[in-house]
Amino acid sequence: QMQLVESGGGTVQAGGSLRLSCAASGRFFSRFHMGWFRQAPGKEREFVATINSSGDSTKYADSVKGRFTISRDNAKNTADLQMLSLKPEETAVYYCAASISNGVELDAVGVYNFWGQGTQVTVSS
Repeated sequence: QMQLVESGGGTVQAGGSLRLSCAASGRFFSRFHMGWFRQAPGKEREFVATINSSGDSTKYADSVKGRFTISRDNAKNTADLQMLSLKPEETAVYYCAASISNGVELDAVGVYNFWGQGTQVTVSS
């Protein structure tokens, strides 16, 4: 029902910025809540940010609050993650995900139904 493709990853120096984009295919993008997660080698996938279906509510991991911004454009079927002041420890594969769940917290991997293939973000020191 939903396919997600991330883009915008790459290599930046510490303190630099990247903007990731998630393009979604499907008829009902505006009904889905969207999230961004990241996973470093040997570590669990962790929550980064989420935005609800209408775009009027967001939530961020404490570690990125104030530096990252999640947004969506329901007319374009996209969800973006603007990342500022990147740190080397934030090197990871970044994934976008979509959830059809209602009445649940959106900071857990288990509530997301569809996932993209991921895009590599490398922050050099």
